[in-house]
Amino acid sequence: MMSKSGARTFVVGARGISRCFRLNCAQSSAGASPRQREGIQSRQLKEDELRPLYMDFQATTPMDPRVLDAMLPYQVNYYGNPHSRTHAYGWESEGAMEKARKQVSDLIGADPREIVFTSGATESNNMSIKGVSRFYKAKKKHVITTQTEHKCVLDSCRILEAEGFEVTYLPVKSNGIIDLQQLEETVRPDTSLVSIMTVNNEIGVKQPIKEIGRICRAKNVFFHTDAAQAIGKIPINVSDLKVDLMSISGHKIYGPKGVGALYVRRRPRVRIEPLQSGGGQERGLRSGTVPTPLVVGLGAACQIAQQEMEYDHGRVSELANRLVQRIMSDVPYVILNGDAEQRYPGCINLSFAYVEGESLLMALKDVALSSGSACTSASLEPSYVLRAIGTDEDLAHSSIRFGIGRFTTEEEVDYTAEKCIQQVKRLREMSPLWEMVQEGIDLKNIQWTQH
Repeated sequence: MMSKSGARTFVVGARGISRCFRLNCAQSSAGASPRQREGIQSRQLKEDELRPLYMDFQATTPMDPRVLDAMLPYQVNYYGNPHSRTHAYGWESEGAMEKARKQVSDLIGADPREIVFTSGATESNNMSIKGVSRFYKAKKKHVITTQTEHKCVLDSCRILEAEGFEVTYLPVKSNGIIDLQQLEETVRPDTSLVSIMTVNNEIGVKQPIKEIGRICRAKNVFFHTDAAQAIGKIPINVSDLKVDLMSISGHKIYGPKGVGALYVRRRPRVRIEPLQSGGGQERGLRSGTVPTPLVVGLGAACQIAQQEMEYDHGRVSELANRLVQRIMSDVPYVILNGDAEQRYPGCINLSFAYVEGESLLMALKDVALSSGSACTSASLEPSYVLRAIGTDEDLAHSSIRFGIGRFTTEEEVDYTAEKCIQQVKRLREMSPLWEMVQEGIDLKNIQWTQH
């Protein structure tokens, strides 16, 4: 039997400084500012300090230089309002805007008239979920989504619940993929919308979008998908997939930040109640002046992605396999979160047993990565996505997301793998729990008692 104080010693030893921080954070969070309560403090790089390697391509991507080249003329020379119809300045910008609209539509096999420019995928998701639900609320007040959606989708659904809608949050299987039979059984006569993301931003799993689209079309329910992590990375054709609404983000495909798009099907027609009022731009669905330089950048990014998708996907797959195999061959007790096959290879979420995720992130300060664990003052819980797939809390707290993209090099992958292996071994050597595991003790069977 172990004493309570002994148990605490082991837990702190296993999880390191970040676990200690979480315990202190829970006691003192009430009076601390959000910045003070963060596990990893932001700071300015010193003058002679090198920037870390970038391995966080799910958070954002660097702009492709070719995208910037396309944008610059519309930042400086062609600055007309694209909605000014009485002079050449407006006509030039309008022509560029419509060209960009076609570039976006070509990438997903849509009609240019079905593309609505927005500020990004968050706005597109809000427009889809709230807009469709509110338009059809007289007859249909039920929405279906999953427990692993992006926060903006889940929060939009909570807003609808406050307005009297009923929302079903479907669970996912341990591999992160939904049960299609359960989806089919959940659809009701008053279901207006199903919203399920294409590729998960945290664990990279791909949902069976084509089968979901078939179910929704057969039951006369609109289908929205958040494709921010999928557009330009995997082939998508909205007609084949029977998608009615699709959210797109510019900065996830090497384009500019602050711009995105929403695909809204024309036949069969999808009706949306606009979120904002104004001049009626974008077919009245999204009022406000379209930012010509940004949409030109989005269009260029889509065109480049369409041309280079096959090459990019092959190269990202090779680098991802290289990283995973290198780490897993050298470090035991490493788990790949999410389905091993149905996934986008550039998003790798690994859990390192007996290592705290934030401790590992701090040790890997020369590589820009993200942790699947959200150690904030509001919640000491691990990622809701990892909880949804049934990951143990300790493993969820030990997860790291590696993002690989167009500009990642072999040298960066090898360096990241080596540093990760080195730091995981170092942190485990500091852990009494790791020592017990090495001795063959099953930690789950230890009975902790209080004296």
